[in-house]
Amino acid sequence: MREIVLDTETTGFDPSEGHRLVEIGCVELFNHMPTGRTYHQYINPERDMPAEAFAVHGLSEDFLRAYPTFDKVADEFLAFVNGATLVIHNAAFDMRFLNAELSWINKPLLPEDKVVDTLLIARRKFPGSPASLDALCRRFGIDNSNRTLHGALLDSEILAEVYLELIGGRQPDFALTAQAGPKPGSARTDGDWRPRPRPTPLPPRLTQAEAEAHAAFVKAMGDKAIWRRYDA
Repeated sequence: MREIVLDTETTGFDPSEGHRLVEIGCVELFNHMPTGRTYHQYINPERDMPAEAFAVHGLSEDFLRAYPTFDKVADEFLAFVNGATLVIHNAAFDMRFLNAELSWINKPLLPEDKVVDTLLIARRKFPGSPASLDALCRRFGIDNSNRTLHGALLDSEILAEVYLELIGGRQPDFALTAQAGPKPGSARTDGDWRPRPRPTPLPPRLTQAEAEAHAAFVKAMGDKAIWRRYDA
């Protein structure tokens, strides 16, 4: 099962009042395990940045002017989330902005029935308790000390940890059902994910003395020992 944990930042609360997306951050999970794949994009809203919004995320109109408008990045974003369930905290807010932006450029909308709202999960699981992302980090002992301002990618990474705690822990099946990976440049689907190799192999833990002791042990077992197949 492929899921995308997603967060956005905006210029305000309602796209119908002219507010726009300014940042999207996504983290990919497969069978509730982070794959290491992320999507992150700043977006030029082509409008001013209200002081209230700037106080939340710290993204100024001068900073965002250097980045593409949403219509230039929509296809890449849609390709990244294609086919996945979206995991969002207070999903109604982010979905309203994402689908407004997509509708304005005549792109397919994100399906509402493929969204998991972690805010609703938290309220059902802990009725009457604070359910903000910061409150859930405190509840689960998740380090959010880097979160001095809201940021879409950082918040989606934190939310991924919160989500896994909310559903009862990590890697229920250790992703053992994953199949072979996709060709370079192709979109991933539920069945074609595989773990990526480490960029730097781990150093060997076996000492020379241990290797020699093992070789002597296998030799003493005779030529028919099963270990001979691996030594060969």
